[in-house]
Amino acid sequence: MYARPSDYQIGAFAEYLAVKESDLAIKPRTLTMEEAASIPLVALTAWQALVERAGLRKGQKVLIHAGAGGVGTIAIQLAKHLGASVATTTSSANVELMKRLGADVVIDYKKDDFAALLSGYDLVLNSLDATTLDKSVRVLKPGGLLISISGPPDPVFAKRLGSALLGVVMRLLSRRIRVAAKKHGVSYSFLFMRASGSQLREITSLIESGVIRPVVDRVFPFEKTAEAMAYVETGRARGKVVVALPQAGD
Repeated sequence: MYARPSDYQIGAFAEYLAVKESDLAIKPRTLTMEEAASIPLVALTAWQALVERAGLRKGQKVLIHAGAGGVGTIAIQLAKHLGASVATTTSSANVELMKRLGADVVIDYKKDDFAALLSGYDLVLNSLDATTLDKSVRVLKPGGLLISISGPPDPVFAKRLGSALLGVVMRLLSRRIRVAAKKHGVSYSFLFMRASGSQLREITSLIESGVIRPVVDRVFPFEKTAEAMAYVETGRARGKVVVALPQAGD
């Protein structure tokens, strides 16, 4: 079995963790335990952004920022499966990887400005900074959707949390980007991924059929968890970094 723990539940680096049955799915038989561990967080994020929130369809155009990241590597593959035309931003070192994953347009952010090259997009999936978020509005066509997994949170997310006070705070935090989006005739939405066993089972089916494959940069032993976190913080990882727990008898 594999899963992403429920919202706000910590302990994924622990040897044992209680998980809701509804959040579980059977591990893809084609993956190792380490490969499977790399999937739930990023694949559920991609699924909820592209399928659930955006309803991405065949023939539409999507820009996926940070294509070499954990979410990006899965989102590119899922978007192509849905029949979309995919553009992505990455560094020059990852251009060939992006093409292998299926990206139609690969922009080296160190050399080119994506906002000057792209236009008429139906969807942008952002996981980067505020500057990138602001520029992303300009590549969307009227009626397009900008989804950000890196913030700022919006009032809809606050409503999900059930807090009136947070609603006020998040309305203020997201006001600038919401106003900019409205001015350009597009919509802004913040996404905070939630655990879902049913969606994970859909993803498992795609993995076993070869539509999606994990991208794992490095696997660290449990005793080197701190090194794994430090490596992630360098921003150089391609795909996911996994911490492997010791097996019984080790």
